[in-house]
Amino acid sequence: MSDRRRQQILDIVREVGAVSVDDLIQRFDVTPQTIRKDLNRLCDERLLARTHGGAQLASSVENMSYEARGVLAREQKMAIGRAVAAIVPDNASLFVNIGTTTEAVAQALLHHSQLMVITNNINVASLMRPYHQNKVIIASGEVRSSDGGIIGESAVDFINQFKVDFAVVGASAIDEQGALLDFDYREVKVSQAILSNARHVILVADSSKHERRAPVRIGHISQVHSFVTDYCPGPAFRRLLSGFEVRLIETRNGQDQSVSKP
Repeated sequence: MSDRRRQQILDIVREVGAVSVDDLIQRFDVTPQTIRKDLNRLCDERLLARTHGGAQLASSVENMSYEARGVLAREQKMAIGRAVAAIVPDNASLFVNIGTTTEAVAQALLHHSQLMVITNNINVASLMRPYHQNKVIIASGEVRSSDGGIIGESAVDFINQFKVDFAVVGASAIDEQGALLDFDYREVKVSQAILSNARHVILVADSSKHERRAPVRIGHISQVHSFVTDYCPGPAFRRLLSGFEVRLIETRNGQDQSVSKP
């Protein structure tokens, strides 16, 4: 039975991206010790990687599916979106890049007015298109079928035409030294152009991104002005943010640890 249960757990994670111990206890009606033993076994086999309170897919070279990312930490992403919407005023220009968290930001911006939104994310463009009080400009380039992201050199050249007030960017992983990481080098080149052409960079990432790995470097936390997350784990990373004068906004506790940055 334990082998069958572990296979079922693995199938669930492949479908939704991550699981929590509490959810698995309810699903299988077993003890916490049993679930933790199952997760430890799957992690020992390098099929899963432990997270705070659960587990996720272990791969550091391949991202989970767009559908799985959309489900993962959904409430946290919506709260992050609302916090970013409170930063961005009406009559602003902004980049919004690829990602389910940046899409949550776009959702929260729908009732702003006179925005110019430049994006390489078809989902963001489709979401904002019906709202005529804002202007949406979409990048040219190759459309990635897995998630509607627009990538490649044409998209980079397109982004480099603009200089905007804000950039809303996501990352697949954030390491302890402050590196911002992703999986597709073609997407990363577009993100790097976005970082270089915005006056105020807002990084949006839920706390699980600190527990993930990815192989391609987007940039560094020192290039960011505001970091909006549900929770920033660990005093070392908080000190890193403070050292680079990055404004930290945590939605879980309603905290805004603001510092000045030129």
